[in-house]
Amino acid sequence: MRRLRGELSTAEQERAARFHFEADQLRFIVSHAALRRILGAYVDRPPRELRFAYGPKNKPRLVDECGGREVRFNLSHSGDVALLAVTGAREVGVDVERIRALADRDRLAHRFFSAQEVAVLKRLPSESRSEAFFTCWTRKEAYLKALGGGISIGLDQFDVSPVPGEPAALLSHRSDPGETTRWSLHDIQPGPGYAGAVAVETPCDRVLCLAWEQET
Repeated sequence: MRRLRGELSTAEQERAARFHFEADQLRFIVSHAALRRILGAYVDRPPRELRFAYGPKNKPRLVDECGGREVRFNLSHSGDVALLAVTGAREVGVDVERIRALADRDRLAHRFFSAQEVAVLKRLPSESRSEAFFTCWTRKEAYLKALGGGISIGLDQFDVSPVPGEPAALLSHRSDPGETTRWSLHDIQPGPGYAGAVAVETPCDRVLCLAWEQET
């Protein structure tokens, strides 16, 4: 952990120190050190030397990329799982959520999901609704993170396919119908008890999923 912490920037180390619980500090250190190591391998730079800039909607990007490689990335974590999406020269967003019971699940669905998505969720068997809720959430959040806007854009302004096992897709967009052909959604299977999704600018024929292991 000392070596991983040392690969973070001063600002990242300060962010890690602000977490109240040690477990949260460790999750932050590991996920952001892994991000630096993986991106460093893509652009042939030492992890500690990578610098990040932030767009108007606070989405990070690499500064001073090397080797002519235009890399885009996005990081998400939930519980003990982190997902990092990396692409070349196209925007990307990723989200992971631990599937769990929520006492206010139906209220959250009505607040943040579209009427069409809520209607589909209501038709599902009750034992399937928690998984479907997080499937829908990760697909929507991945798209919003690709845009760099977060939930402020309005989760009810577009529809995704919300049913687990059905192909992930951006089905409709009320303010910009062309978005449905600009983006592709793909499910990620990060591990038992988790839902994950990635949104990437098309065309995207294949998503390669790899597990990161810390070098010894």
